[in-house]
Amino acid sequence: MLRRLQTLFQRKFKILLFLLFLLALLMHMALDLALPTIHSSCGCAQKSASPSGPFLPGPRKMSLRILQDFSGSNGSLEKGSHSLEARPAVGTGSKTVHGDQDFKPQWGGVKPVWAGGSKLAALFKHPLYRIPIPEVLEKDKLFTVNPKEKFTLRDSGSDEWVSSSKAEMVLPTGKTPYDTYPTWLKFHISINRYELYPHQDPITHTLLEELATQKIVGSVQKPGGTQLKLIMTFPNYGQALFKPMKQTRDQETPADFFYFSDFERHNAEISAFHLDRILDFRRIPPVSGRLVNISNEVRDITTDKKLAKTFFISPAGNVCFYGECSYYCSTEHALCGKPDQLEGSMAALLPDKSLAKRHSWRSPWRRSYHKSKKAEWELNQNYCTQVRETPPYDRGSRLLDLIDMTVLDFLMGNMDRHHYETFEKFGNDTFLLHLDNGRGFGRHSHDEMSILAPLQQCCSIKKSTYLRLQLLATEAYRLSDVMRESLASDRLSPILSEPHLEALDRRLQKVLDMVRECMVKGSHKEVLVDDMGNRKHGIRRRKEERRAQV
Repeated sequence: MLRRLQTLFQRKFKILLFLLFLLALLMHMALDLALPTIHSSCGCAQKSASPSGPFLPGPRKMSLRILQDFSGSNGSLEKGSHSLEARPAVGTGSKTVHGDQDFKPQWGGVKPVWAGGSKLAALFKHPLYRIPIPEVLEKDKLFTVNPKEKFTLRDSGSDEWVSSSKAEMVLPTGKTPYDTYPTWLKFHISINRYELYPHQDPITHTLLEELATQKIVGSVQKPGGTQLKLIMTFPNYGQALFKPMKQTRDQETPADFFYFSDFERHNAEISAFHLDRILDFRRIPPVSGRLVNISNEVRDITTDKKLAKTFFISPAGNVCFYGECSYYCSTEHALCGKPDQLEGSMAALLPDKSLAKRHSWRSPWRRSYHKSKKAEWELNQNYCTQVRETPPYDRGSRLLDLIDMTVLDFLMGNMDRHHYETFEKFGNDTFLLHLDNGRGFGRHSHDEMSILAPLQQCCSIKKSTYLRLQLLATEAYRLSDVMRESLASDRLSPILSEPHLEALDRRLQKVLDMVRECMVKGSHKEVLVDDMGNRKHGIRRRKEERRAQV
């Protein structure tokens, strides 16, 4: 009897163990099925609460950030780079990697540049950013356009362009011929005597998007210059100047480097456009950041045989090239992808010089570009007196426009302003083009006061410029904040490290201090030249001319 009870107990115990095991198995399976749903909902919640907000539209945005921080082309400057393999992968499906952790934006609730409801949007709504320009007559436009002619593609016969058969482009349709114009052409025909592009121009936003996303169908090296630059062609015949990434964002220019031997930085080109726009100069063509596949979008499609010969595979298995130029075009300074993805800036090209001639002017405050010699302005504190007596600085706003450019250069630390350009059609009565800004934002820890020599020696500045600088020094419109917000809209964001943004506020105060010192020495009217009153007078004069014609 006892043995039968033992056997029965053992059977019941085994059945109980089996049931417990089965229950545990069923619970485990249920948890496995439920977890993906939980992770998915959490992921959505995290995305909606992300500080980057609308700037990270899902996997597409993150894929553009994967290779944000590759090593510099110069071996001695690679200490700031980070290993791609060491970064944690996140998400499901196609893996995405967070790079450049040191430069992740530390602010929250920032909205896109053109979305409104932000410090930047409030800045552009300020009356100082809505000062009207004189009426633009036909003679004030860079191009006279036939309003009845539609845009059509034609083969130009140049290596820098593609034939319509290769373009694979469907022309836009619309009610008017203007609707058929590609964005780059709309940008070109909007250029006038007073501005490169208008206030709050929606075309600018569209152009920036196209620079960052349009298919590249042609790529050749831009001739001339000291460093490698490429001209990229899009299906609609639009073109952009591509400056590749040469060093990471945390790499400061060494103190012992001469300004003329410094690298050109792609993020400086992007930042210069945004800063120029925030200062309301609007004299730099739109620039956007872009991640380029140098295998598919350069090597495989280029018609530039000299450029094609400089491609090679590095010992690390990365695709590299170096092109031909005066400096830094050698295997020691090659540009390498990871394995073939390379960051760069894409700047919209201005109209071809054969269509719209530009005059190149040597800056009166040009540096000597010599290791030991100094320029005349560095030795003569009364240098501005002779500049004021020399055409074209003896009349009009040319000198004040040059001082505007000086303020821009000082804020970004650019010492390499040897020339500037204007459109020949407008003569001396027009704005200056602020081109070639790649050597800005090199040293955040140093403020090069010699850049401000034109302001210091001439003690003159436009009243409108000074008032905007004062506005950007207030808490509501702080320069570093609006600059950070503006740059956050770029696909390669973050573009500048925090020390560079902080340097903007510090340098802005130094500009304002210098103007105040000038006011102590001379009268306010001599220091702050009333360009706002002159502009109103010009608008009034144009209206009177129109009435007389009627």
